[in-house]
Amino acid sequence: MVAPMTPYERAVATLMNEPVDELPAYPLVCGLQRRLLPNQPVTYKTWATDAKVCADSFVEGFKQYKFPYSVLLEDLSVTAHDFGAKVRMDAENTPFVDGHIIHTAEDYEKIAETHPDIHKGRTGHLIEMNRLAAQQLKGKSFLMSFLEGPLLTLTQAGGAEQVMMDMYTDPDAVHKALESTTKFCCEAVTEIATTGVEAMCWDYLWGNYSCLGDPEYMEFEGEKYAKATNEATRKAGIGLAIHNCADMPHLDTQIKLFGVDGYSMAYYPQIPESPTMASVIERGYGEKCTIMGTIDPQLFMRGSYDEAVQVTKELCQDCKTAMCKAGLNSHVCIASGCEVPPDLETKWEVVKGVMDGTHLYGAF
Repeated sequence: MVAPMTPYERAVATLMNEPVDELPAYPLVCGLQRRLLPNQPVTYKTWATDAKVCADSFVEGFKQYKFPYSVLLEDLSVTAHDFGAKVRMDAENTPFVDGHIIHTAEDYEKIAETHPDIHKGRTGHLIEMNRLAAQQLKGKSFLMSFLEGPLLTLTQAGGAEQVMMDMYTDPDAVHKALESTTKFCCEAVTEIATTGVEAMCWDYLWGNYSCLGDPEYMEFEGEKYAKATNEATRKAGIGLAIHNCADMPHLDTQIKLFGVDGYSMAYYPQIPESPTMASVIERGYGEKCTIMGTIDPQLFMRGSYDEAVQVTKELCQDCKTAMCKAGLNSHVCIASGCEVPPDLETKWEVVKGVMDGTHLYGAF
């Protein structure tokens, strides 16, 4: 039996596949945490544009729920915004791109010639937020920054349908733009590593067999561009994690080939090919890195405390069985498959249900 651990000790031990007192749990509560701030109401727009308010929300989340990990995610429009995409910021909605910048082949040239300053714009805000959060949470919660990868940056800025069509009709133009987004991402992670966070979680969404096969994914991200951002992350001296909420993720590439420390994934029960966390562990991926997921984010809006405890119980039991078969000490984190919806209707009692359920059923 392992002596009781602090949240941070549990997080670090899990990443190293060491014995733990209980499985760590971290529902991906990011924007939702603005509702915990004592000076609320804080709108989502304020949270996404005020670095101190944003950092304070992660601190408050830890104070109230003792999250072993904190993934410092804002939204998926950060890098695209800095490349010139029009981003809509409503008072209480997650910022999203509503004006793409790719309409012709020449627009890829414009992106190739664009070199945003990482210290300005939304990325500059994210970096400052990371720094402020680390000042208060270092050694308490394991801190992972979060940023869109090179291909996701391009598809967010230009539109996924447009970019993926152009991969076939004008691949050279797409590659020129990817050179630019990759350079920007590498510069960003190098600076983020100075803030005090301990890992970078890249969103490499398009490693998904529903969208791209192995040859296409390797050509337009895996073989060159993600390789560059992964190497920049390692060179900067911080851990490497990937978030991929795809229904059919490229596990061999993104876990084995990339050599990650953590892998955050989703599960889609209506899709037969979508892997459960237990199956991923049993297939040997849990030996390579910590597997995080896979609770349905919609549970946090539609479910109850009791339902959350039951879902968590089942996930903990499945994972512990799979861990036993695989001979693992840990390397598992109970989490949501994607960000918990930051909507006003989302229920904090469901978050509590996941945490309490893990304390009860994730204990060893």
